Amino acid sequence: MDCCRPARPDTLKRLDASMCGMQTLSVLGPGAAEVVGSLAAVLDGRVATIDRTETNPVEPETADGAYELGPEGSWRGTTAGSGLQSLLDDLAGEFDYALLAGVSRTRMPTVVIGDHELPEGALLLERVADRSALELEAIATTLEETEPYVTLETLIDRVKASPKAERSGAIATFTGRVRAKDAPDDSPTEALTFEKYEGVAETAMSRIESELAERDGVLAVQMHHRVGRIEDGEDIVFVVVLAGHRTEAFRAVEDGINRLKDEVPIFKRETTADAEFWVHERSE
Repeated sequence: MDCCRPARPDTLKRLDASMCGMQTLSVLGPGAAEVVGSLAAVLDGRVATIDRTETNPVEPETADGAYELGPEGSWRGTTAGSGLQSLLDDLAGEFDYALLAGVSRTRMPTVVIGDHELPEGALLLERVADRSALELEAIATTLEETEPYVTLETLIDRVKASPKAERSGAIATFTGRVRAKDAPDDSPTEALTFEKYEGVAETAMSRIESELAERDGVLAVQMHHRVGRIEDGEDIVFVVVLAGHRTEAFRAVEDGINRLKDEVPIFKRETTADAEFWVHERSE
């Protein structure tokens, strides 16, 4: 299910990232680090900041964690790993927000200052000529309406936190991903783009979770389907089931992904090396 939201649209308070997912924002252009530092001080929750270089670094007191990406994409500041994807995966279960300063080539909500180019597939939240034109409170509110960064590990942590977890003997998961080919001669799939029927998709997925969790032996269910452009080899959808025994867990996972495909209005556009077209299935 998608991230939980604040009770009122004018509040910035959130539950912790393990329950909501981590909101991400990239800021590009002159003064990006200063904007990230100021926004980190406004947000209510645990904030990690990620800087591209040591130039105009984010002030460490504005965030709960500060990290730096090196010139080859490696990063410093937390446990072992390499690259932006690895860093975000590590942060997702611990922080409510990850704010990136000057990090290009990301497909995430982005604020652009000046004439900096928007990365392909990024969601433009706002473009301004100068950072002084940005309204931080408005950006923070808009950010809450974007898709959270959710990992399989995030969902596993959620079901483990269930008050029924002491009765569990199994956790079963399913991960759907973008495959390049069905057959050797197929034109390679470069990416899939997913769009959802806002509100309806969340309600349908929540209903499936609840109905599966009511089964005998099933203790908790979490599902998440990404939207937007997803590249070849990337993850699309997760289903996680906490159960008393493996039989109930496996059965609920299979039924969960089948029902998601059949009942949740999520629509798919495929981009191959040769063409781009809508697929008449609702989900991968």
